[in-house]
Amino acid sequence: MGRCVLWGRARARARDGAERGAAALEFALIMPLLLVLVFGIISYGYMLSFRQAISQAAAEGARAAAVAQRDADQVPDAVAAMNDALEGYDVSCDDGTLTRKDATVGTCEVEIATCAGEAASVQCVTVTINYAYQDHPLLTVPGDDIVLPESLEYSAVARVS
Repeated sequence: MGRCVLWGRARARARDGAERGAAALEFALIMPLLLVLVFGIISYGYMLSFRQAISQAAAEGARAAAVAQRDADQVPDAVAAMNDALEGYDVSCDDGTLTRKDATVGTCEVEIATCAGEAASVQCVTVTINYAYQDHPLLTVPGDDIVLPESLEYSAVARVS
């Protein structure tokens, strides 16, 4: 009777070792997929944060140009406000070109014109930022081009006071 119990324990230990090997194999198969999923979520979240920064930069640029004195050139104020909002991402606007790490990544435009549907004396500032995100992503994860947008574009309009 004692032999049977010992032999049963030996079989249980062998089975436990085989199950440990199976668990390691399952982990090795699942881990790459899990890592791609986690880094994809991080990449998408970072893109959403950047999208918000571009939206904020356009709004700040339009606001800064609108509150500048009417007889002064409002474009430098708008560009400075945009650059302040985007500096955390190493993105800047200069002469209509959006750059990041010395590479052209998009366009930025400040336009001062008569407001639509208003008298000729009423002017509006329109700030437009376009970033080619798929060509110049902030983070690169294999396969993220499937879910990330091709470009991020925002416009903001403010009435000049």
